[in-house]
Amino acid sequence: MIKASYEVLQPSSGHSFLIRTFGKPAFDAPYHFHEEYELTYIVHGRGKRYVGSHMEDFSSGDLVLLGACLPHCWKLEADGTNHEDASAIVIQFSGNFLGEDFLNKDELQGIKKLLQMSASGICFNGDTRASINHVLTHLSEEKNNFKMLIELLEILQRLAVSTDYKLLDQQRSVAEQSRAEQERINPVFAYLVENFRGDISLDQASYIAHMTPNAFCKYFKKITRKTFMETVIEYRLNYATQQLVQTDKPISQISFDSGFGDVSHFYKMFKHKMHQSPLNYRKNFMREFSGETASRFTA
Repeated sequence: MIKASYEVLQPSSGHSFLIRTFGKPAFDAPYHFHEEYELTYIVHGRGKRYVGSHMEDFSSGDLVLLGACLPHCWKLEADGTNHEDASAIVIQFSGNFLGEDFLNKDELQGIKKLLQMSASGICFNGDTRASINHVLTHLSEEKNNFKMLIELLEILQRLAVSTDYKLLDQQRSVAEQSRAEQERINPVFAYLVENFRGDISLDQASYIAHMTPNAFCKYFKKITRKTFMETVIEYRLNYATQQLVQTDKPISQISFDSGFGDVSHFYKMFKHKMHQSPLNYRKNFMREFSGETASRFTA
């Protein structure tokens, strides 16, 4: 049975937090969670990012802050691209890494609010992302423990005052659940993440949740505000959209690669969500992309 893996993290001796640089193998990590907050900077790589019930493309420069126990993973594109240079810088720390009452100080209310917001997952953009990624690169090479700690606090403060961000799992369908409920629903999302491009079984999902299919359907909709199959189709369409704009694969191949066994069903579902056919979506994207590229050269 596929589970949302629980990860136990231990800072090295003398450190109150972890900072590590990961290579390509880290992107093979399963959908997992841990009690620590996590700030991840994708130095190189592109693919799909899964945070809670949210799924989205990521590329080099991606900067995301994750709350405690928020399940997540980054998956590199499975399109034959060479990802040997894929890498990430990751900082992980507990809510009390500087003491039980440290974040209750008046001077740190901005950081405290930031960490509360991170229960949904926060993706940073624009100048904030560029400047913080530069600092993270320096921090990953710093050897002085005191300077590392000060730089981490400065990073968190800069993120706290930034407006260049968006919340990922805005419904907080996973984050707001009790620990017991998370242990029930997280393995279901792990099953989706690993299998949505292939055969997905309602019976298997309900078995993973230790429920009857009928009870599971009601439970899943209560948690996510969507039916189980709506969520499966959303994952598949999200993946198909990425393939349409980033590859020249035939529509029929994209349909099957995304988990749709029937091309006509794929067309129907795609048009219902995007209000245009997959082919027109690709053409319109290329037209807009060509226009943006031309405007850069003439500006």
